[in-house]
Amino acid sequence: MAAVGPRFFALLLVASVFVFYLTVINYENRLSALQSRLTYIERRLATPDADAAETVGDETVVIYNRVPKTGSTTFMGICYDICEKQGFNVIHLNTSKNAHVMSSVDQMEFVTNITTWKQRLPALYHGHIAFIDFAAFGVQRRPIYVNLIRRPLDRLVSHYYFLRYGDDFRPHLVRTRAGDTETFDDCVRLNHSDCQPRLMWIQVPFFCGMAAFCWEPGSRQALEAAKHNLVHHYLLVGTTERLPEFVALLEALMPSMFSGASRALEKGGKSHLRKTQRKLEPSPETKATIQASAVWKVESEFYRFAEQQFNFVKQKTMVAAPGGRLRPRPRAYHYEKIRPNKPK
Repeated sequence: MAAVGPRFFALLLVASVFVFYLTVINYENRLSALQSRLTYIERRLATPDADAAETVGDETVVIYNRVPKTGSTTFMGICYDICEKQGFNVIHLNTSKNAHVMSSVDQMEFVTNITTWKQRLPALYHGHIAFIDFAAFGVQRRPIYVNLIRRPLDRLVSHYYFLRYGDDFRPHLVRTRAGDTETFDDCVRLNHSDCQPRLMWIQVPFFCGMAAFCWEPGSRQALEAAKHNLVHHYLLVGTTERLPEFVALLEALMPSMFSGASRALEKGGKSHLRKTQRKLEPSPETKATIQASAVWKVESEFYRFAEQQFNFVKQKTMVAAPGGRLRPRPRAYHYEKIRPNKPK
């Protein structure tokens, strides 16, 4: 066996010192982390409101006050598909006789319930109800509103034939006008009740709210209120005609809830989930008659306003990736010049 020389002991000593140094650094880092954690806990104990700020993502409430015949069943099918994996609850608000306006008492109870039902947070509530202004009821936590709208005449025609022939979602369900074979063109020509322009008055009041003037067909006051609410209270309003883009934007804006929604839309074929069994395109004469009405003009103005806002949000938020898919733009801001160097 070869003799161990002084050089070996010197190398051994250097290695030992180096290992000791790394050990000390490791313990110092762990001690620093523990001290930071202790400070964090002390601050949270001293300021209970910090808990609410930290868990805001877990207490998210999204309301989708879905307009009938705008693709809402398709979108909700996606939400029900991904909710368990994404860790949020989906709750349907079923109103008596499908009423779109709730009493003031019901509104107060609903507002209170969904902001205090902690066991079902985060949550997405959906139902065919008009917009509710939570601020009017004195609650601090406000929901996030989202919605879809559709070209007014297309929505009316779809609803007309839906009442007669149903759809492929529940094909055996007998609808209220089953057996009535009158076309939409004939209905308009004969001035029958099921195709009156006033029946288009649904999207503006859904965004306007529960006030009486919101439900006056053709009301300009309702239109302006609807525009205001869309801009100030809705995170995103998409269109039926561009449902995949709406879903992609929701993924970018709220990934904690909607991540994977676009994949679910494509994989499950949900873009064709619900289609009216039989639907005829109106004639040019029928379109001209409907488009001459005050209701169509106001509803169409609102649709164009919503589409313009949607285009603006999409342009600022998303960029086309190879293959045509949309992806979020890179973050365009950062923080700097932060003082003091260590927070107190």
